[in-house]
Amino acid sequence: MSIATPSVELEAAAARRAQIREITRKSLGSRRNWSRIATLLCVVAVCISLTPLVALVGYTITRGLRAISVDFFIHTPTPSGIPGSGVENYIVGTVVIVGIAAAIAVPIGIATALFLLERRGRLADLVRFSADVLSGVPSIAIGIFAFSVLVEPWHFSGLAGSFALAVLMLPIMIRASETAMRSVPSDLWDAGLALGARRGRVVRSVVLRGAVPGLVTGNLLAVARAVGETAPLLFTAAGNTFFTLSPVNAMGALPLFIYAQGTQPFHDAQRQAWGAALVLLVLVLLLSVSARVVAARLNRRAR
Repeated sequence: MSIATPSVELEAAAARRAQIREITRKSLGSRRNWSRIATLLCVVAVCISLTPLVALVGYTITRGLRAISVDFFIHTPTPSGIPGSGVENYIVGTVVIVGIAAAIAVPIGIATALFLLERRGRLADLVRFSADVLSGVPSIAIGIFAFSVLVEPWHFSGLAGSFALAVLMLPIMIRASETAMRSVPSDLWDAGLALGARRGRVVRSVVLRGAVPGLVTGNLLAVARAVGETAPLLFTAAGNTFFTLSPVNAMGALPLFIYAQGTQPFHDAQRQAWGAALVLLVLVLLLSVSARVVAARLNRRAR
C-alpha cells in the first residue's frame, strides 16, 4: 500500500481550494448579474408608476399657469368674457367645508380607534369591518346619503358638504389612528399601569402622545383625499358663486368650480378650470408633504 506524501496532500488540498474558489466566483457572478437585472426591473417599474403622476402634474402646471394671477386669488368669478375672474370664494369655501369636516371626523375617528384598541370581541370586529367596508363605498353614494339626510329636509349648505366629507374621511382616520396607537410599545403601557396610573390616564398621557406622529400623518392624508372630492359636494354644497363664510348656506368649492368650468365649451372657462385644478393640486401636495414633515419631526422629538 502506498502512502501519500505531504506534498501530494498539499497539492490535492490546493486543487480543491482552487476548484471551490472557481465555483464560488461563478456563483457570485451569476448572483450579481441577477441582482443587476432585478434592480433594473425595479427601476423600470418605478419609472412606469411615476409616469402618470409626472404627466398629470406637468400637464396641469402647463395649462394652469396661464390662468394664475393676483386677481385669480382675490376676485370672485365673473361671466365669461369679462376679465378679472377669480376663485376667491371657492378657495374660502373649500377651506371652510374641509375644516368643518375635519373637526367632525378627527375626534370621532380617534375615539373609535381608542375603542378598537381597548375592546375585544364581536362588537369591535363589527366596527372594524364596517370601517373597512365604508372605505370602499363610492363617494357619490355618500353624497346621495348626505343629500337624503340633510339636503332634502332642509336645503343645500356647506354643513351638508362637510358631513359628506366627514363620512368619507372617517374610515381612513379610524384605521390609521388604530394602527398608530398599536405601534406604541406595550412596555410603555405596562410601565404606566405599574406606576399606579389608571388605564384612561395611560391612554391619554402615554399612548396618544406616543402615537401623535402616526395620528397626524393619517388624519392629514385623509383630509388631503377629501379636499379633491367632487361627487359628495355636487349633492350637498351646490356651489354658490357668491362669497360667503356661513356654512349654513350653499357654498362653493374648488372641485365644483373645476367641474362647472371644465365642462363649458368656452376657452376662457376651461382656462380658469385648469387654474383652479393647479391650485387644488398644490393644496393636496402641500397637505401630503406637511403630513410627512410633521410626522418626521415628531418622531425625532419622540426619540
